[in-house]
Amino acid sequence: MLLGVKEIQEIIPHRYPFLLIDGVEEIEDGKRVVAVKNVSMNEYFFQGHFPQEPVMPAVLIIEALAQAGAVVLLRMEQFKGKIAYFTGIDKAKIRKKVVPGDVLKLEVEIIKIKGPAGIGKAIATVDGKKAVEAELMFFIS
Repeated sequence: MLLGVKEIQEIIPHRYPFLLIDGVEEIEDGKRVVAVKNVSMNEYFFQGHFPQEPVMPAVLIIEALAQAGAVVLLRMEQFKGKIAYFTGIDKAKIRKKVVPGDVLKLEVEIIKIKGPAGIGKAIATVDGKKAVEAELMFFIS
């Protein structure tokens, strides 16, 4: 693992229970990141979503992708020490349910940066199969 939770927490402000990435496997600052989320039955959201058939909410998968995108942006020299706000989503598709025991691979490629704003193409996969994809917008302040 290239970056663990401790190093991630030095870059983005998220903390338990809302830090949704467990590690970073690959990173090109300002360009691309591959992060992971180990989905465990112990996650707080499984208590109510759904007790009889636990499924990770797609909005939280998108949030995990946004956190990965924030890591890749906030490692850029001009953005260090700032916060990347998730400001928009486009072209979102939910393709597969994510359940306890799955390992989510979170890939974000930054496709545009203009001033303090950026857009990332994001894909979450499980075992090489797309679970969620979207374009995410960020504003850094």
